[in-house]
This record gives sequence, C-alpha cells and structure tokens, in this order.
Amino acid sequence: SRESGFRNKAKMVVAGHIDAPALGILDTDGHGVDLTDCRLYPPAISACFPALAGFISTARIAPYDVPARRGELKYLLLTLAEHSGELMLRFVLRSQEPLARIRKHLPALRAALPGLRVVSANLQPEHKAVLEGEREIPLSHDEALTMRLNGMPIHLRPRSFFQTNTAIAAALYRQARDWVAEIDPPALWDLYCGVGGFALHCADGRREVTGIELSPEAIASACRSRDELGLPNLAFHAADATAHAQAAATLPPLVVVNPPRRGIGPALCRRLRESEVRHVVYSSCNAASLAHDIAELADFDLRQARLFDMFPHTGHYEVACLLERRETVGP
Repeated sequence: SRESGFRNKAKMVVAGHIDAPALGILDTDGHGVDLTDCRLYPPAISACFPALAGFISTARIAPYDVPARRGELKYLLLTLAEHSGELMLRFVLRSQEPLARIRKHLPALRAALPGLRVVSANLQPEHKAVLEGEREIPLSHDEALTMRLNGMPIHLRPRSFFQTNTAIAAALYRQARDWVAEIDPPALWDLYCGVGGFALHCADGRREVTGIELSPEAIASACRSRDELGLPNLAFHAADATAHAQAAATLPPLVVVNPPRRGIGPALCRRLRESEVRHVVYSSCNAASLAHDIAELADFDLRQARLFDMFPHTGHYEVACLLERRETVGP
C-alpha cells in the first residue's frame, strides 16, 4: 500500500465551537484535536475540510460537546470515489434540529465542493461511543456513490460498508477471483457479501453465484452493480449468513466468507464442515478470530494465505486464505 494518502474515507469527530470547529478526534478530556492536515488522507479529501468547517459555521450547527452533553453535530463522514473524484458526505447529528439550516445552505456547499454527489444526515441521539444511528435521512437526489474497482462499479449507499483502502481492496478481490478461477467451481456462495465485491468479481456468467448479506441496503447496491454489468446467474439475497447456510439442503462446492471481526463462529464452521463444500475462501480483518475459525474447520487444510496491508502504520491488516477439504484415505 501507499504509506500516505491511501484512505478513501475520513471519519472526523466535530468538536470546538460553531465559529471555530475542530475536525479530527477527541483527547482524553473530550476536547477536539484537529487532524485536517493528516497525511493519511489524499489531497481530494484534505481539500474539503476548510469548506466543511466553514459550512458548520455558516449553517450554525453546534458541535457536540461530549463532556457537557450538548450540541448537535457529532461526526462528519466523508467518502471519496478515487476514480471520479466524487464524494459522499454524511452528517451524524444528535437530532433533526439543524436539518432545515443544512438544507438551506447545502447549495453553497455544493458550489464549494463540485464533486459532492451524495449527502445525508444520520441521527445518533444517544450519548455513547457509537459512530452512527439507525435512521438515515437523504439530503441529495443521488443516494449512492459509485466506486470502481478492477473496472467494476461498486455502489455505496450511506450505511454500506466498504474497505478504507481502495487499491488494496482491489488487490484482495483480484486474489479471490484468481483462486476461484483456478478451482473453477460450477457454483459458489459469497456469505457476508456486503455490496457484492467478491461475488461480482467471481461471477463469469457461467457459474451460479449467490451473495448473502443481512443488510437490504447493501443487497440493493449489489443488485444494481449486477444489472449494470449484465451478469447472468448471479443472485443476491438479504439474509443472515449462518441461518441461510443452516436452512439450505445443500451447499455449493466453494464458499467465500468475509465476516466482521468476530469471525464466522462455531455454528457456521460446523455447517461448512458437515457439508459438501470443497473449498473456502476466507477474508478476515481479525487474525485471532480467523485462527479460531480455521481450527474449527478441522476437515479443511490451509492451502494458501496472503496478507494485505489495508491499514498502513497500524497492527491491523486483511488476510485472505484458501482452505481445501482434506482428502480422506480409506483402509
């Protein structure tokens, strides 16, 4: 990975005062630490911060004061589509109180940031360390930002998950695609598929590919990408990955899993172990849960693994593993 300018998103705590907002993080006393000059952000993101700070002052949106428990604006979440320069901006608010002023001054912000395509407000009324709430209010006509990886459109809605490092995410998808192409299964599942990155890369129009994701919003984005690419034999369903696998009479010969940090867990491991699955492609952001799950998948051998430096300067990384069912030797 590049060691600077690699992040495609900025999650900025908003602190300070209306006329002098600080965008960055909070110190141990709950006061703002400005990170607008952080070199992890590419110039296309860094250049937005002065306009965003000015917008907070113009629209009179009080930054949320954590120690005092007052104010409205908690976070600014900014995502960049690197291939186009287009942006998605989310205001994380304590309440709807600033919405009218945000709408009023939004045309001026768009004039200052011509790449701004998707804007929304997320309501997070609780006083706790949770980044966002359940309710998202669209503030723009467009409701999805299009990222492009390996020539494929990936559509991100405001609450969709996407990797922080576009170049390394593209390499991760290429690796999975190459493993699948080498094995060439007639069918596969992509469990925890999100907006469909692995499924879209592994679909060739010939094999049957199914993506499973709990978020209906993410599934809608995945279906849009599929339809734009004209990929037949590719289906997406909103469902719990473990429940879907347990309810199915049979499983395909290859399964891709890309779970959250907790891993896939013992129930799904057991279902995979007892199924007809021959290969598992496992993408993990937590080596500890990955190791635990591999130990649970006792009938599979680890054939290949590759580390992806998704988060330079940290101890965090993404790992992709190819697991193959162990051949049993008869008496």
